[in-house]
Amino acid sequence: MVIRRRVRSVLMPLALYAVSGLVVGYFVHQAEGGNRGLEAKRALKIQAYGLNQELAAVKADRAEWEHRVALLRSDQIDRDLLEERARVVLGRVHANDVVVIDP
Repeated sequence: MVIRRRVRSVLMPLALYAVSGLVVGYFVHQAEGGNRGLEAKRALKIQAYGLNQELAAVKADRAEWEHRVALLRSDQIDRDLLEERARVVLGRVHANDVVVIDP
């Protein structure tokens, strides 16, 4: 009877520590590799960086096109831009232009 009590008094805390350790281990594992863990956060940061780079490139492209449209709509049209667009639309070249045909 005394031996049983001693065994219980030793095994019960050990079992509780083991269960507690397993629970803590599970949560640490989920914090590192789970769907919302540190690895997922790193992947999202990399994706956000790539999207920000793409956004900056698109904004620069849009600003360039807005500038070109403004040159075509202003009171005095930019003659070089008008000539470039006319050549593209009509399929013509200037006598001094060098034409390279790419097969």
